[in-house]
Amino acid sequence: MEIKVGTCGFGEGKNKYFKHFKVVEIQETFYQTGNFSKYEKWRKEAPDDFEFVIKAWQLITHKPSSPTYKRLKIKISNKENYGFFKNTKEVFEAWETIDKICQILKTKLILFQTPASFEPTKENKENLKNFFKKIERKNYIFIWEPRGKWKIKEIKEICKKLNLVHCVDPFKEKPIFGEINYFRLHGMPNYNLRYKYTNEDFKELLRFCDKKINYVMFNNISMVDDAKKFQTFLNSKNI
Repeated sequence: MEIKVGTCGFGEGKNKYFKHFKVVEIQETFYQTGNFSKYEKWRKEAPDDFEFVIKAWQLITHKPSSPTYKRLKIKISNKENYGFFKNTKEVFEAWETIDKICQILKTKLILFQTPASFEPTKENKENLKNFFKKIERKNYIFIWEPRGKWKIKEIKEICKKLNLVHCVDPFKEKPIFGEINYFRLHGMPNYNLRYKYTNEDFKELLRFCDKKINYVMFNNISMVDDAKKFQTFLNSKNI
């Protein structure tokens, strides 16, 4: 069993973070991608074996009506062409930007998080399928975190057909498909970001992990402290 522990965002100074962890999920690429030179600097500063997971740009996954677009620093026109994996020039250009960042950071894992408004309609399913069929997979592992009214059967069918890893908070649901486990811990009982995880939680979390590679990514306010405590817990178990 291999368990990789990290946080969604650095949560502390990068140099400190690099000393404590071997993986981080980059959040800012979801809101605004920034310039490439910054990511080149990050890769140079990080240890060679450090992993960057990229959260895909909202221009791919979310419509401009999403409140998250308030943090977008560029002006966009033809807003109807953005988000929900639409097979448009704008969406594929956004993907090319993410692809470039991944190449710079030597990223293997890319997370696509979809909002509850991305419902399991026929159009959305077709857009999803066509998007992943058209982009070049390279050596990437694509991770999908669906939210909203998706049924287990629908998620499994899409993940299996497109070879996507089903991302979950394991305290809320079980992963259905994927070559790895990718867990995002949002706090309990229901996205309570102020929640602090306990040793009892860690025992249960360990039971969620299996013989696959398990990524355990904390995404609460105390994520850095909780991630460190979980690592200490794993060390005590000799894992």
